[in-house]
Amino acid sequence: MPNLYLTEQGAVLRKTGDRLIVEKDGEVLLDVQCHKIEAVLIFGNVQFTTQAVKELFEHGIEMALLTKNGRLVGQITSPFTKNIELRIAQFERHRDEDFKLEFSLSLVAGKVRNALQVLKTFACNHAETDLTEEIQGLESSLRTLENGKIAAEGLNGTEGNAARAYFAGFGKMVRNGFGFEGRKKRPPTDPVNALLSLGYTMIFNEISSLLDGLGFDPYLGYYHKPEYGRASLASDLMEEFRAPIVDRLTLRLVNNRMLAEKDFYNNPKGEGIYLTREALKRYFAEYEEFIGREFTHPDTKEKTSFRKCFRIQAERLASAIKGEKKYLPFRLEK
Repeated sequence: MPNLYLTEQGAVLRKTGDRLIVEKDGEVLLDVQCHKIEAVLIFGNVQFTTQAVKELFEHGIEMALLTKNGRLVGQITSPFTKNIELRIAQFERHRDEDFKLEFSLSLVAGKVRNALQVLKTFACNHAETDLTEEIQGLESSLRTLENGKIAAEGLNGTEGNAARAYFAGFGKMVRNGFGFEGRKKRPPTDPVNALLSLGYTMIFNEISSLLDGLGFDPYLGYYHKPEYGRASLASDLMEEFRAPIVDRLTLRLVNNRMLAEKDFYNNPKGEGIYLTREALKRYFAEYEEFIGREFTHPDTKEKTSFRKCFRIQAERLASAIKGEKKYLPFRLEK
């Protein structure tokens, strides 16, 4: 099911029967049944009634509050479907250093493998772009990870080397006058980084809400250390999806001229570059199409989508925590 994105400043989300309506100045902008919604994302100054929130809770629908620029402020979650047995096992595994290292190695290797696949696919389709050095850099990092002899303190360094090689290659893949001189965040300093930051926030929010709904504690991660106010487990699981979803979507929007420089603006109250409101609406439509597009899962060989893969990976993590199977990261194919 798709997410509901509310960006019209000054609008109000209300409930009527088992439906949600969005109104502004007495005009109904949207009328939708609750069972057709996966989650509600509210951007900026959009109000909502307690009755609407209660209806969301009764349907197990998560709500996320974000700034107009797409920075996650917080989430409102239903108390249902809390699996205490899973949470107990999750906390017990956090004391298992061998498990944390094994999971982290698998996770980072999966992230690097998917990033490598993005570079290789682009190089195959664009012979004029030389990505040889960057591909070799990622392959070297992947060999180190797959060797399995790396210590926990060396894992971040290996991931960092892979990230530098990857984003050097990513910059070569950006077309149509958009510049990209490396990953820059908090705040993003150029349109490409703005798209990357927004996309990472989107999948982070989806994964965090999913983990919470399945009974995990999203704040207790294994690779990302617990940090006040951060859903570290969601940060863990989103790693392997960064390149397959957000990076490829960003390239699609930029290289296919679906977004232009005029669709971005400088933050008048500080630093940072962000999408305009109208461009943000177009972005959400493309994001939903991309994340909901069906493809054949590389392992199960069944029809799936990226949004469904979030759940598959969460279920794989639950099995790993319970000691049933080793964690198998998502694998991007051509």
